[in-house]
Amino acid sequence: MWHLYLDESGDLGFDFINRKPSKFFTITILALNGIEANRALITAAKRTIRKKLNPKNQNKIHELKGTSTTLEIKKYFYEQIKKIEFNIYAITLDKKRLYKHLEKDKERIYNFIARQVIDKIPFEKFGENAIELIVDKSKGRPEITEFNNCIRSQLKAKIKPNIPINIKHLRSHENHGLQACDLFSYGIFLIHERLRSEWREMFKSKIVSDEICLGWDEREWNVK
Repeated sequence: MWHLYLDESGDLGFDFINRKPSKFFTITILALNGIEANRALITAAKRTIRKKLNPKNQNKIHELKGTSTTLEIKKYFYEQIKKIEFNIYAITLDKKRLYKHLEKDKERIYNFIARQVIDKIPFEKFGENAIELIVDKSKGRPEITEFNNCIRSQLKAKIKPNIPINIKHLRSHENHGLQACDLFSYGIFLIHERLRSEWREMFKSKIVSDEICLGWDEREWNVK
């Protein structure tokens, strides 16, 4: 089975006058194949939390987060998983270059970028293995349904009809694969938002696609 973890960094706020939203918005997918690779990733995340975030068995911190986990701890985590075969795909939106009339349709923006990231993944190399996509849960039920329909349609166009597709929306504290994806997503986001590259440099060999989008052809946004 192919395990895909999808997470985002930044926000989809667009009021740059009265508020302080992020200038960029990144969606990242972490992809790895097989039970053993997935188990190793999860074990490394659990070990990092236990040994580095709760060294005295305090159990106060339950998850790794890109925004709050220190660079030293991120490095500790990556040293455990760097020999695992996995790939990272990301697209970052320059929000100030987005069409103004699209700014209020945040779900459409999110779904469109997610589709673009999925387009970067070479599913033809996946064989006939089932695909499980786990998404950081940040949507209500109607938005989840719309997202699932959008992404399922995208996947069906790229894989054989007999390949099972399973999409789950989970809270990050419920899933250590999502936490790993969050760490990597934030590293990619930081290089655009704050020009800080030290964390991304550590895992850059795992990045297959990392694009900065300055805007798309208006016609592409016809698809929800």
